[in-house]
Amino acid sequence: MRTAARRARRAHSTWKPYAVGAAVAAALLATTACEGDSDEGGPVPPSASASQSQSQATPPAPDDDASEAPTDGDDAVGTDLCAMKDLTFAASKYGERGEPARHIMVVATNESDKECEIQNAPEIMLGDAQGPAPVMEGTEADEPFTLAPGEKAYAGVLATGGNRDTYEVTFMTLTLGSPGGEAEAEEPVELEMPTEGSFQADDGQRVTGWQPTEGLAMRPVTQS
Repeated sequence: MRTAARRARRAHSTWKPYAVGAAVAAALLATTACEGDSDEGGPVPPSASASQSQSQATPPAPDDDASEAPTDGDDAVGTDLCAMKDLTFAASKYGERGEPARHIMVVATNESDKECEIQNAPEIMLGDAQGPAPVMEGTEADEPFTLAPGEKAYAGVLATGGNRDTYEVTFMTLTLGSPGGEAEAEEPVELEMPTEGSFQADDGQRVTGWQPTEGLAMRPVTQS
């Protein structure tokens, strides 16, 4: 009996160190596992999550230099349409000397100190006509073009188209009209007559659109 009791006490004392060692090893493994989760992208401690959320919610400070930089639209400046006050006008007979003034060239010169754009066709009244000479189809420039100071624009006038109802012209007037309908038409100016005395016109009269060269303006007129 005594021998059996001694064996039982020896076995109990031997198991106790083993049990303590196992508990310590388990605690170490649990600590290592927690640290590994944090380092390897696992569960984040509450303090780290709060810090990360605060950094995401706070917007970056504005860049003062970027906010003060001008936009492209701020520097864009357009060119104004030519007005009557910017231009002077002259009319001359176009053709052989001694022939009737059937073809007339009108010249507009930019007398201002700035560029301006001219477009469409002049409104030209030949004497007592009931309205401006109609514009010849296909003779207007596709886009407005720019006149620098001193530059000229040209338009051609066909006084007679071979029709009846001829009448005598003793004066002629011109205005730019209202290009694009952007403003009311300006008051017309009277042009100096291209010939001494008078010339004949009829209801076949026509005018070309403004062109940047004499040839482009007068070719449709002389070929009619």
